[in-house]
Amino acid sequence: QVQLVESGGGLVQAGGSLRLSCAVSGITFSSYAMAWFRQAPGKERESVAAISWNSDTTRYTDSVKGRFTISRDNAKNAVYLQMNSLKAEDTAVYYCAAALVLVAGDEYDYWGQGTQVTVSS
Repeated sequence: QVQLVESGGGLVQAGGSLRLSCAVSGITFSSYAMAWFRQAPGKERESVAAISWNSDTTRYTDSVKGRFTISRDNAKNAVYLQMNSLKAEDTAVYYCAAALVLVAGDEYDYWGQGTQVTVSS
């Protein structure tokens, strides 16, 4: 059974930081590209950041470049999203996802249940 479990969300003031974690089980984690997506109320889901299986390649949506950092620890089967300088517009449910290849869209094979991030202004 494949499981992706996000944690680390919460309420933070604008300008603050949060670190999201995603614990993965049931797949050979080190073979998968990983990504973080988010969905705000009334908006479509968007890709936030992605990382290749060996961390050689990372991608970010323009709105988070310079503020968010994606990383992974293949020994711990975990992927992280460090979010700094948070803005109200970062408020959303954040999801982690896994795919065998680093894809540009949302065609990921496995998804977590999400963790809420709320940034107060």
